[in-house]
Amino acid sequence: MSPIYPGSVDAAGQRATLGVLGGGQLGRMFVHAAQRLGYFTAVLDPDAQSPAGLVSHHHIRTGYDDPAGLAQLAQLCQAITTEFENVPAQALQTLAQTRPVAPGAAVVGIAQNRIEEKAHFAACAAVSGVSCGPYAVIETPAQLQAAQTDRTDLLPGILKTARLGYDGKGQIRVKTAAELATAWTELGGVACVLEKMLPLTAECSVLVARGWDGQVVSFAPQRNVHVDGILAVTHAYEGNLPPALADRAREAAVSIAQHLSYVGVLCVEFFVVDDGSEHGGLVVNEMAPRPHNSGHYTLDACDASQFDLQVHAMAGLPLPQPRQHSPAIMLNLLGEVWFDAGGQRRAPDWHAVLSLAGTHLHLYGKEHARAGRKMGHLTVTGPDVASVKTVARRAAGLLGLPGLEAI
Repeated sequence: MSPIYPGSVDAAGQRATLGVLGGGQLGRMFVHAAQRLGYFTAVLDPDAQSPAGLVSHHHIRTGYDDPAGLAQLAQLCQAITTEFENVPAQALQTLAQTRPVAPGAAVVGIAQNRIEEKAHFAACAAVSGVSCGPYAVIETPAQLQAAQTDRTDLLPGILKTARLGYDGKGQIRVKTAAELATAWTELGGVACVLEKMLPLTAECSVLVARGWDGQVVSFAPQRNVHVDGILAVTHAYEGNLPPALADRAREAAVSIAQHLSYVGVLCVEFFVVDDGSEHGGLVVNEMAPRPHNSGHYTLDACDASQFDLQVHAMAGLPLPQPRQHSPAIMLNLLGEVWFDAGGQRRAPDWHAVLSLAGTHLHLYGKEHARAGRKMGHLTVTGPDVASVKTVARRAAGLLGLPGLEAI
C-alpha cells in the first residue's frame, strides 16, 4: 500500500480523507487524531447525534449494511477502519473491494465470535506461550448435555454468548449442571462457550499496532479493574505488574497480531491467575480489533496515543514506538455519575475535580446519561505513582465512582 500523506490532494482535487464505520466515542477520538494530523474524515453511523459524526467533516447517516452509504464512504475516503468489532463483516468486505480497510473483515470476523477467537488463541499458543483457559463450545442440545456430564471440571463457570457480548452483557455465571441448562435457555439457546471460573489475581491488557508492512509497536501492559463486568479503573505505570509477567503479556499480544497478519490497533486482554507460582500465570481472555477503553490514558500520558497509531497504521505511515512520559490512572465515567443516590439527576462537581493537579477530563458528547453507559473518562497523570494515586482517589470520591478501593 502506498502511504496516504496528511494534507495531500489527489489529481481530482480530493483531500486525503480517512473513514470510520461507527460513530461512538472511539470513532470520535479517532476523528480527532486524524484531523490533528491534517486529514479530512468521514463517519458512517445511522445516529444523527453520534459522537463521532458530530465532529467529522462528513457524516453518512445510514446503516452499516446500506449499499448506497458504503459506496459513498468508499468514494469519499482513501482508507477505512472500524471503531467496533460488531460491524457486519460483509460491509468491510464490500469496502475492501475498492479501498484499503484496516483491520480486514477476516480478522474482525474472528473477534466477533468467541468460538473462532479461542481457536485462534489455541493455534497461537505454541508461539506466544500463552493460551486461553479451559472451555467448551455449546451450540446444540447434545453439546449442552456433554458439557453437563463430561465437563464438570468447567464448573463453576461463565456461560458466554459467542457473539455480541460486551461489558458484562451476554454472560451468566453458573455453578451446577442444572444452572448451566437454565442459563443456556435464558441466553436464547444460541451458540455459547462455557469458560471455567479461574482464580484471578489481576486483569491486564496490551495494545499493539501493526502496519501494512508488518512493522509492530506496542504499549506497556496496563492493569485493569472491572466492576459488574465494565472497566472501572486502568493502572498504567511502571510496576503495575511484575516485570516478567508484563514482558510475557506484551510478547504474546505481538505474536497474536503477527499470526493474524493484523493491520491497525489491536487490544489483547489477559487474566492473571493464581497458579502457585511467584507471580501467577497468564491466560489470554479476548481481543478487540480496535483501540480500547483501557488505552484511553495514552491520550494524556504518552507522546503518541492509541488513536495516533490507528491513523498511522491505516494510512501506511511509519509507526513510532510510543513512549509514556507520565504514570497514569484512568477512571471510567458511567451514566451513574450524573445521578445522586436517590436517582435524581445532578451535575457532577467538575469544579472540584478539575481543581486537582493532573486531571484530564474527556466527555464523549452523548446527550443522555443512563446506568452503565460510558459517558467519558478522567485520566490522572503526575510526576510519580504515589501522587497519581492520591489525586485519583480524591477524584473518584468526588464523583462517587466504584472501585475506589482498587486505586
